[in-house]
Amino acid sequence: MRRRIIAFPLIIVALCLLVITPVLAFTPLGGTILHTGSVAHSTPTAIPSTPPPIPTPFPVLTPIKNPPHIDAGAVYLLDADTDNVLDEQNGEKPMLMASTTKIMTALIAIQTANLNRPIPIHQDAIDRVILDDGSSAGLMVGDVVPLKDLLYALMLPSGNDAAYAIADELGGTRENFVARMNLFTYHLHLFQTHFNSPDGLTAKEQTHYTTAHDLAQLSHYALQIPLFAHIVETQTYTEHIGERTLIWNNTNTLLSTYKGATGIKTGHTFAAGYCLVFAATHAGHHLIGVILNSSSSTQRDADAATLLNWGFSLPLLPPQP
Repeated sequence: MRRRIIAFPLIIVALCLLVITPVLAFTPLGGTILHTGSVAHSTPTAIPSTPPPIPTPFPVLTPIKNPPHIDAGAVYLLDADTDNVLDEQNGEKPMLMASTTKIMTALIAIQTANLNRPIPIHQDAIDRVILDDGSSAGLMVGDVVPLKDLLYALMLPSGNDAAYAIADELGGTRENFVARMNLFTYHLHLFQTHFNSPDGLTAKEQTHYTTAHDLAQLSHYALQIPLFAHIVETQTYTEHIGERTLIWNNTNTLLSTYKGATGIKTGHTFAAGYCLVFAATHAGHHLIGVILNSSSSTQRDADAATLLNWGFSLPLLPPQP
């Protein structure tokens, strides 16, 4: 009897241990009790890591000195590597742009048509030269020129006959082609540009205009197309049409007078004055400039060289936040 009395409490104790042990081992409550009852251990403090250094911004051409005075209707100088504007005088003012219009004409042709497509020359293209006193590439009615070659006629001697022939053939009508030009201005976000002709020979400033800013941005885009960049830096191109040999010389004399010049397009009408969109490379830097409504071709070219020299001489400094 006595042994049964002793055994009964031992059984109770064993049952309690069976219940309490899992609680202590596998529940949050048990972990808290064990931690409280155990000897406290200090947790080592992590040594803070050294933060990485802030990278120094890549230095860029920085206009810390006043730009040269340019006597023209509008002036713009763009760092094509960073898209930073280095100089701007009336850069957002809508103005006539004469034959710099042909930058867009060439761009539409390159991006939308087969460059081997034969382009016939019709009478209206010749009349544009004879009746409207347009610049000529020496084309004749009945000539058929591959589009790629005709682009040199468009951009080097600034042939209005070439512009009309391209617009007629690729657009079906000049009006359709000009509509494409205007649609593409929206694609490039050139919201202060509008065309009414493929060659720029017009005095209607209300419907044919651009800004120095828009011309610089348009040219920046176009120069990324290898064929366009090659055409506008070509000084002379020879074309054989039947028994005739035509030599097209670039009207942009900056290509031969300014070291590093790479384009782009001249323009002139009485209403627009003398215009020039120009580009040059020096010491790994690429600049694009625009001069609109200058007083003469000589003054325009001299001002372009002055502006480029100033831009390339700017110091390289980290960009300001």
